[in-house]
Amino acid sequence: MERWVTQAEMIRRVADEVAARLGAHASRHAPQGSGAVLEEAEDTGRCEIFPDPGPERTLERGYIPIGVSARHCHVTAEQVEILFGKGAALEPLKPLKQTGQFAAKQTVSIIGPRGRALERVRILGPARSETQVEVSLTDCIQLGIEPPVRPSGDHRGTPGLLMVGPAGHLAMERGVIRANRHVHLSTEEAALLGLRDRQTVLLKVDGDRPVLFYDVQVRVAPNFRAELHLDTDDANAVGLGAGAVAQLVRSLGDIPDCGCLVRGG
Repeated sequence: MERWVTQAEMIRRVADEVAARLGAHASRHAPQGSGAVLEEAEDTGRCEIFPDPGPERTLERGYIPIGVSARHCHVTAEQVEILFGKGAALEPLKPLKQTGQFAAKQTVSIIGPRGRALERVRILGPARSETQVEVSLTDCIQLGIEPPVRPSGDHRGTPGLLMVGPAGHLAMERGVIRANRHVHLSTEEAALLGLRDRQTVLLKVDGDRPVLFYDVQVRVAPNFRAELHLDTDDANAVGLGAGAVAQLVRSLGDIPDCGCLVRGG
């Protein structure tokens, strides 16, 4: 990106300052927090809201566990060495629900074009073939960027930013997205629900302020496990807490009458 080239000195200064702060905390793990949903998401990059469905809220009946994703990064193996030093590799901190995925111990800072930073952003592993940063709309306001809502891996027309680790930094030309709402399902789980890859569904989510989420994308793969992914803005808006669950809406009868619908006379 030309703007990063023309502001090379600013990049070097900011990167050095952030790297110094990261170095001071490099040996520390994420704090455990109080167990609150969003604290856990911030600490580990993602948390599971409803890991143990009750007998009445099963997948077969259309109930889907929820995972809340805080801001996080995906990087390549080569970039791990740039950010954390030669020979560095991602170190698992906590396994995630999706098979083989984990929250890494390593965190970075991300810096927008105005020089505003978000620090201690969790990297999720394993290393990928392409860099991606996933943020919420609230994060975008802080960073001063306007990434589109996209499925993972769709980077057309997306902005970049500066990613800083204790050993070096990356000037990303693109790859920052606001992840679309989506549901992971294994092949068997999708068949159980009568759903197919890439179609969209309507989901009802309980909380202090229950909502209906439209156009939730279904993603199906053999190694996926049932999980609705929401970002922290969505979780805060609904007021999610322990025991929250998403329900697949198949008919109008699945939507309770709140008593305030406007009907024609």
